Amino acid sequence: MKSFLLIGVGRFGKHLAKKLIDLGNDVVAVDKEAEKLERLNNLLTDSFVGDCTNEGVLRALGINNYDVCFVCIDDDFQASMEITSMLKELGAQYVVSTAKLDRQSDLLYKIGADDVIYAEKQIAEKTGIRYNAQNIFDLIQVTNEYAIYEIAVPVSWINKSIVEINVRKNHSVNIIAVKNGNEINPAPGANYVFKTNDHIMTIGKQKDIMKLTNQK
Repeated sequence: MKSFLLIGVGRFGKHLAKKLIDLGNDVVAVDKEAEKLERLNNLLTDSFVGDCTNEGVLRALGINNYDVCFVCIDDDFQASMEITSMLKELGAQYVVSTAKLDRQSDLLYKIGADDVIYAEKQIAEKTGIRYNAQNIFDLIQVTNEYAIYEIAVPVSWINKSIVEINVRKNHSVNIIAVKNGNEINPAPGANYVFKTNDHIMTIGKQKDIMKLTNQK
């Protein structure tokens, strides 16, 4: 279990808070508008109404006690920058801020953000990749170059083993799990034989995955 401070509970902040709570974490939220906090009060560890551009408000929160501080200000980028900068100056362990534009992302990193979530861009890129190719069911971006993809097993692989296909050498991807319905086989061995309706979790470069999904 981790402890999170969430500054701003607009659309993104609200969904983030709920997910962190569902995962069993302590979440404290702060917002200038009490009604936004009221929607989550029965779930949050604690909540405060306040303007976090005021350094005194941040100091009162004891921000160095949190594993991660999220700055999720949807509609005031100037406030987001001020809060991000002050959090680092006051000793926050790890600060994650949100951005809507590339320029905003660059500025947040420059003033001290440890990570920046560019939600709209990331969702758009993920959606574009998923629907550009056949048989991609999900993906998780790991770096700018590599991602983890859930794809349907190529028909030509069915009833053949991983070692027989020589996946890594011939396709330049690594298989990290195989899923069939609700059953998951993590780290399948070289002798695993692919079955109809298998989904494979692979990690690799986008260009190599695209070749694989177009394979019959």
